[in-house]
Amino acid sequence: MVLAGLALASAAALAVAQAAPQNPASAEMASVFARAVELQKAGRVADAIPEYQRFLALQPHNVEARSNLGAAFAAEGRYAEAIEQYQQALQVDESNLQVRLNMAVAFYKAADLPRAVAELQKVVDKSPGDKRAVLLLADCHLRLGENRKVIDLLTPWEEKEAADLALAYLLGTALIRDDQVAKGQRLVDKILGRGESAEAHLMLGTSYLMAQEAAKARDEFAKAVALNPKLPGAHAYYGRALLATAATSAARDAFRKELEVNPNDFEANLFLGVLAKQQLENDEAMARFKKALSVRPGDLGVRYQIGSLQLLMGDLEDARASLEGIVKDAPKFLEAHVSLATLYYRLKRKEDGDRERAIVQQLNQERQAEAPGARDDLGPVYRGEILPRPDGAQAPRP
Repeated sequence: MVLAGLALASAAALAVAQAAPQNPASAEMASVFARAVELQKAGRVADAIPEYQRFLALQPHNVEARSNLGAAFAAEGRYAEAIEQYQQALQVDESNLQVRLNMAVAFYKAADLPRAVAELQKVVDKSPGDKRAVLLLADCHLRLGENRKVIDLLTPWEEKEAADLALAYLLGTALIRDDQVAKGQRLVDKILGRGESAEAHLMLGTSYLMAQEAAKARDEFAKAVALNPKLPGAHAYYGRALLATAATSAARDAFRKELEVNPNDFEANLFLGVLAKQQLENDEAMARFKKALSVRPGDLGVRYQIGSLQLLMGDLEDARASLEGIVKDAPKFLEAHVSLATLYYRLKRKEDGDRERAIVQQLNQERQAEAPGARDDLGPVYRGEILPRPDGAQAPRP
């Protein structure tokens, strides 16, 4: 959900462009600038781009023209070029929040969510009442799985923006995914009060998935995708519920449909990678995992999948580097220690293997002490393909 608008040239910018009208060259450049603006407003973005470039060749420090050119590139899907223009504009006017917001939108559309977050946070810090920036920042945090950040960001807005269903959806979803189901349900009811919607069914399905009621979750997600096949995340969560009910083939189809809506969806890429790995489609699995990691850089679950796949493929040195990096960053990541012990034994490094085995035994004892009789509840679909987290829990979180 992209909530920020892209501003075109202001009257002030035109005034700058039209300075010194007695100079024929200045008058000509003013005409070029005005023509670029009109072309952009008329939707002829491809024609506007070279006009802005002509103007900027002579007036490279014109912030409005840079921003408009960035908007034109973004409209053409040329996000890297758009970001470059916004960055140049900000070098001239670092305090221009509209340009920074537009740049954040470009990062968002380019699926570079961490950088989008960094820029949006700067906007929100300077303008905490900018609802567009706040909601887009919340959306980024939600897509990155940072549910607590969504809750902290939007809770102060909940009462004063009680009628905003987009806010209710983002906050309610984050609450449910953070195991605060009762609080999230209140927001689900608010959305349902406006009539049946795909968003409400997606939220209900998520609450059922959190409660491990996979069949009910599956049915709610099915309603969500039927009502709005393009709702971001709906097919991905439908796929997760289908996996949990052992409908593997249907789950794969659901994940692929999610990627038709959003090729950068983290969940769909990750789980398609897991399914490909189970089928020994190693190249496909690696491609999916790398795509997922590009969406959430540093994600430990994806890094583990890559390391274990490298081990499976016999790329032992790459696997060693991957797994050693994981246990360095997350010393209690049990499954990574298990794989690392296996790797060391294959490398004939018995002492290192024995050390890792002892760590595994210790971590298992700690788990049993915390939750006697604990067992994974993922079912046969996930057996051997657990997506572990450093807190020791094994079930992948929505």
